[in-house]
Amino acid sequence: MSTRSGTGIGTRDVVMIALFAAIIVTLGLVPPVTLGVVPVPITLQTLGVMLAGAVLGPVRGALACALVALLTAVGLPVLAGGRGGIGVFLGPTGGYLVGWIPGALVVGLLVKFWVLRLRGRWAQTAGYTAACVAGGIVVVYLFGVPWLSVSSGLALGEALVGGLVFVPGDLVKAVLAGLVAYGVRRAYPVPVK
Repeated sequence: MSTRSGTGIGTRDVVMIALFAAIIVTLGLVPPVTLGVVPVPITLQTLGVMLAGAVLGPVRGALACALVALLTAVGLPVLAGGRGGIGVFLGPTGGYLVGWIPGALVVGLLVKFWVLRLRGRWAQTAGYTAACVAGGIVVVYLFGVPWLSVSSGLALGEALVGGLVFVPGDLVKAVLAGLVAYGVRRAYPVPVK
């Protein structure tokens, strides 16, 4: 029995994609925190996005995030606060949700072509953290902030300043994701795809 389908993604890949999509959904069970500055809550789900890219690599990490986006689009309450449905994409958090997919892709690409070439525990951990910052924060914000501006009627500068409120927490998530990804890679070296 073959574990590869015609698309080049095998059974093991599908299981890992589904597992990380489930991790992202599970992190959404932690209630969101609304700050009132912008209509976007603080959630732990971006931690899952960073981990998906860092552990699975660019393709599988992006596919795990795309699966969560698909489940959201069909109406399942998989986002923090039990949100789901196509309306989420039209609301202020829609850009961030869409940004998860290229965010995980960028994290995975940086891990695949840079971080895994680094030597030493601290160098690799710092590399994972930097990859998570680049993909899980910068790329996600590149999608999220402009859409927040459009959907909420805020000026782009106001949306950007409002989004900066989330940076300290996201940096903590990036460090945590870097530590976890390094630990997972040492304990269970998953091929990066």
